[in-house]
Amino acid sequence: MKITEHIQASNGKALFSFEILPPLKGQNIQSIFDSIDPLMEFKPPFIDVTYHREEYVYTEQKNGFLEKKVVRKRPGTVGICAAIQNKYQVDAVPHILCGGFNKEDTENFLIDLDFLGIKNVVALRGDAVKSETYFSPEPGGNIYAKDLVEQINALNQGKYLDHAMENGNKTDFCIGVAGYPEKHMEAPNLDKDIERLKEKVKSGAEYIVTQMFFDNSKYFEFVEKCRKSGINVPIIPGLKPIATKNQLTVLPHRFHVDIPDDLILEIEKCRDNKEVHKVGIEWCINQSKELIEKGVPVLHYYSMGRSTNIQKIASAIF
Repeated sequence: MKITEHIQASNGKALFSFEILPPLKGQNIQSIFDSIDPLMEFKPPFIDVTYHREEYVYTEQKNGFLEKKVVRKRPGTVGICAAIQNKYQVDAVPHILCGGFNKEDTENFLIDLDFLGIKNVVALRGDAVKSETYFSPEPGGNIYAKDLVEQINALNQGKYLDHAMENGNKTDFCIGVAGYPEKHMEAPNLDKDIERLKEKVKSGAEYIVTQMFFDNSKYFEFVEKCRKSGINVPIIPGLKPIATKNQLTVLPHRFHVDIPDDLILEIEKCRDNKEVHKVGIEWCINQSKELIEKGVPVLHYYSMGRSTNIQKIASAIF
């Protein structure tokens, strides 16, 4: 089923979903199953699987020159999605990036997903790799997430890059995109960011999943601004429980999100990460309860490869 169909079939009841990371190269898929198994009792209708693009590593040679080598640390998104759908009979939602793909690569990627019966995708521009100051698209690739949405939507209409294929198979992807309650780090302000988001919806996006946030008022204000701008698709809140003191600096730096003073103070009182873990769970439970009261369609949790804290949160909510 499409994500939008799952939401419609829920009759207003908030659904539970989560996002997983592919295992590091060299690990097998059992590590993924081990993290998913404890969460299946909460009946997630879908599970997101992130895509991690290549990185560039430079190694010095004997002659003093640097050799550029492409490294993929977390391959396997498509295979993991197929395995999840086969093992658990739930919809797997792969992330698709602009970065690292030209349009032909993207089309072939989507064709493979269609062959596997995968009907949902999340279209993202992706971040710059470590060797880049700013995001740089592949030659012949999509520059913005909006462009990627347009390409996916074109396939849904049977329009392929090869214009000779006048009567190509029409795919039926339900397209999700990212939203940023505290604005994307490259946007000049939130209003401009919402304008860009509206372009993605006009191009064919059918739902939005937000970046993590720790202050629900940021989400509610974001949704209100979206609705006033004419964005009427479901807006799914993304949540992540803080688990370590180190995340007080890592999360704002990496994801450009604010952490409320009350949460910071509670975490700073903790003697160790075991106590931080409990504080993070309790904060996320309270966030989740308020969001459900306000009628959100889905609570989507960023597991970061760990399921213990998500399991405890879901046990208190669902």
